[in-house]
Amino acid sequence: MTYLLSQTWFIGLMGIILIGAVLSAVHHAEVIAHKTGEPYGTLVLSISVTIIEVSLIIAMMLSGHEGAEFIARDAVFATVMIVVNGVIGLCIFMGGFKHHEMSFRNEGTNSTLSVLTALATFILVMPMVTVSAPGPDFTKSQLAFAGIASFALYGAFIFFQTVSHRDYYLPKADGKKTDGDIHADKPSNLKTTVSAFLLLFSLAIVVGLAKALSPAIEVGVKSAGAPKTIVGIAIAMLVLMPEAYAAVRAARANRLQSSLNLALGSALASIGLTIPTVAAIAIFFNLPLSLGISSLNMTLMYLSFFIGALTLAIGRTTLLQGVVHLIIFFEYLFLSLVP
Repeated sequence: MTYLLSQTWFIGLMGIILIGAVLSAVHHAEVIAHKTGEPYGTLVLSISVTIIEVSLIIAMMLSGHEGAEFIARDAVFATVMIVVNGVIGLCIFMGGFKHHEMSFRNEGTNSTLSVLTALATFILVMPMVTVSAPGPDFTKSQLAFAGIASFALYGAFIFFQTVSHRDYYLPKADGKKTDGDIHADKPSNLKTTVSAFLLLFSLAIVVGLAKALSPAIEVGVKSAGAPKTIVGIAIAMLVLMPEAYAAVRAARANRLQSSLNLALGSALASIGLTIPTVAAIAIFFNLPLSLGISSLNMTLMYLSFFIGALTLAIGRTTLLQGVVHLIIFFEYLFLSLVP
C-alpha cells in the first residue's frame, strides 16, 4: 500500500513538472517565432520536438525490447491521427466557439496536406502492398528508398514553405490588423538566443518525462488488457503536448493560420525526419523494422485525409468542422482500444 501511494505521488509530481515544461516550451517557442516571423517560427517548435522524438524512438529500438520493431510505426501513425484530427479539430472547435468563423490561406494548407498524404502512403501503406517482403515489412532496398524519398519530399516542402511560396503560410492581412503580436517590439538577439536554449531544455524534459512515465503507462495498459498500441498513442500525446497547446492558444487568439502551420508541420516533420533516420539506423544495425498499418488504420487515416481536404478547401472554418474532426479522433481512440 505504501509503495503504491509513493508511486502515485511520484507520477503526480512528474505530471506537474511535465505541465510546467510544456508551458515553458510554448513560451520560448513563441519568443523565437516572434523574432523570426511566420512561417519560420512555427517550424522551430515542430522540428525541435521531432528531433527529440526521433532520439526517443531510436533509444527504444536499440534497447531490443519485445515489440521494438513497431515503435516507429505506432509513433508516426499516432502522430498523424492526433494532429489531423485531435489537434486541428480542437483548434477549429475552440476558435469557432469563440470567434464563430475563422479564415486562413488554403493555398498553403492544401499543399501541406497533399505532402502529408503522400508521405503517409509511402511509409505506412506501401509495406502492406509490396510483394518482395512478407507482411508489413520493406526489404532493405525498399526501406532505403522510402527513407530517401521521404527526406527529399520533406526538404522540397520546407523550400516551398520558407522560400518560394512563403506568402502562402502568412496570415491574411485582415488577421494581421487585429493581432497585437504582429505590432509588438521584437525580442533582442540575446533574449532570442536564451529562449532557444531554454526551448531545447524544456523539450528535453518533456520527452524525458514521457519516457519516464511510459513504464507506468505500460503497466496500466497491461492491467486493463488493452492493446500495446495504446502505449504508443499515450507517449505521442505526451510528446505533442507543447505543439498542441501552442496551436490551441493561437486558434483562440484568432490566428488559425499559425495553428495549422504548427499542427500540419509537426506531422510532416514526424515522417520526413523520423523515418529517414530510423531507416538508416535499422539498416546500419540490422534491426527489424515494421512500418505497415492494418486495413482498419488505413481506413481511418484516409477518412481523416478526405475530411481534412474538405475542411481546408475554402479557407474558412466553423465549429461544426471541428466537431467532425474530434469525433473521428475519438473513433480512432475507441477502435485502438477495441479493434
